[in-house]
Amino acid sequence: MIWNREYTLEEINVLFERNMTGFLDIKASSISEDSLAATMPVTDKVLQPYGILHGGASVVLAESVGSVASALIINTDTHNAVGLEINANHLRPGKLGSTVEAKCTPIHIGRSTHVWDIKIHDDKKRLISISRLTVAIVKK
Repeated sequence: MIWNREYTLEEINVLFERNMTGFLDIKASSISEDSLAATMPVTDKVLQPYGILHGGASVVLAESVGSVASALIINTDTHNAVGLEINANHLRPGKLGSTVEAKCTPIHIGRSTHVWDIKIHDDKKRLISISRLTVAIVKK
């Protein structure tokens, strides 16, 4: 297990209820020994002008799930997990009324950086977007 302790989805969702993730209704949906997943409904809040899922909203989902995953690994009393770099490829449109799910798995868990592979699928299990996120682990 990569986490610093066992977590419930309820505990993780306390983190997601605040700020931008709360505004976009992002919620943790599953946690395993080495992955964390979160969902986001495709509503008017996350559409681009052509009526499909905004790529920036997908990036918010990806960075959020990866940053929270890093926070679940480190000692948050002494360190913060902050996004350093994200790359995203948007492969197909997300549709209004659907729900997308981002699942992040570690590529590298180091002392000062974490690198995550994040795949976003729609509710028909089609790949919508892929991202690689680098998170810096910094002293408070």
